[in-house]
Amino acid sequence: MAEKTADDHVDRILAQWAKERPDLDVEPMGIMGRLHRLSTRLGREVETVLLQHGLSSSAFDVLATLRRAGKPYRLSPGELLAMTMVSSGTMTNRIDQLEKAGLVERIDNAEDRRSVLIALTDKGFTTVDEAVTAHVENQHRLIATVSEDDRREFNRLLKVFLADLE
Repeated sequence: MAEKTADDHVDRILAQWAKERPDLDVEPMGIMGRLHRLSTRLGREVETVLLQHGLSSSAFDVLATLRRAGKPYRLSPGELLAMTMVSSGTMTNRIDQLEKAGLVERIDNAEDRRSVLIALTDKGFTTVDEAVTAHVENQHRLIATVSEDDRREFNRLLKVFLADLE
């Protein structure tokens, strides 16, 4: 039996559309609206924690990608692009900013002298390790009110939805 929850902001929007355009089935609008609102609110919560470590979410994305790649914590710009799904211009800008902050460095690629690798500096490694620890703790806090069974089911449903779109 499904839990009855109080009407939310999205329910009020759907009710308005039902009144104004009863010919439209706006059920997908409810799902999309809630996902959007959830994403926005979670994004703000994540950004707040990352800023405490001097990082934006985009900077964290690059540093975390390098960190989870494993030793020696370096990737080519192309590999970073593939793992973060941003444009090459955006990635170059991110790398430039991280390099200025002393968090990454460009090193010559021993296997291809025409290219460079992007590597975490010691400062970058320490920063991202501290940030990812706080990030994961924050994620646990944000989902603490959701039961383990609901988490598993929500994750399963999101995977189904995302797989169709990707």
